Amino acid sequence: MKRATLMRVAACGLLVLLTACTTVRPVPPPPPSGDASWRQVAAPGTVRYQLAMGDVSSGGTPFKRVAPTYPAGLLAACPPPQEVQALLIVGDEGTVNEVRVADEAKADASRRAFIAAVRTAAMQWEFNPLTINHWAADGHGDSHVVDSETKPFSLNYVFRFECHAGKAAVWSGASRNSVEH
Repeated sequence: MKRATLMRVAACGLLVLLTACTTVRPVPPPPPSGDASWRQVAAPGTVRYQLAMGDVSSGGTPFKRVAPTYPAGLLAACPPPQEVQALLIVGDEGTVNEVRVADEAKADASRRAFIAAVRTAAMQWEFNPLTINHWAADGHGDSHVVDSETKPFSLNYVFRFECHAGKAAVWSGASRNSVEH
């Protein structure tokens, strides 16, 4: 009889243990997060370098881009979509020296948060320096680079921020491509 009682106690203990293992515990939702992408735009009146005959330019392309972060303080309010057009001023070494946003001084507090997110991210971008090579032909007609220089440049980008039910998304224009990091 003792053995039967021990078997029942062991079986009940095993049953309790198995029941505890199968209990479903709610998993908290992940914290809000956002993805980012952007598009380059040509602003009206953009001034471009005029190349002389025999000059060839290269570079001026980004190789490191940091995605802006949706302002966390605005997720609960979930404001309408925001677009920030920013002019990135890139020095001759390829680093972003300045980020300009038109009408920034007139922006309200929430818009300034989006502008700050763009500025923080864009200041970390890095570009291949814009290089202008001056080519010439020698007496035999063979072309070669005789001089090379790097130049500062600027590019316009539009960053789009959206919030859906407290979840952030940052992208550019109509295309919702994934971000390149």
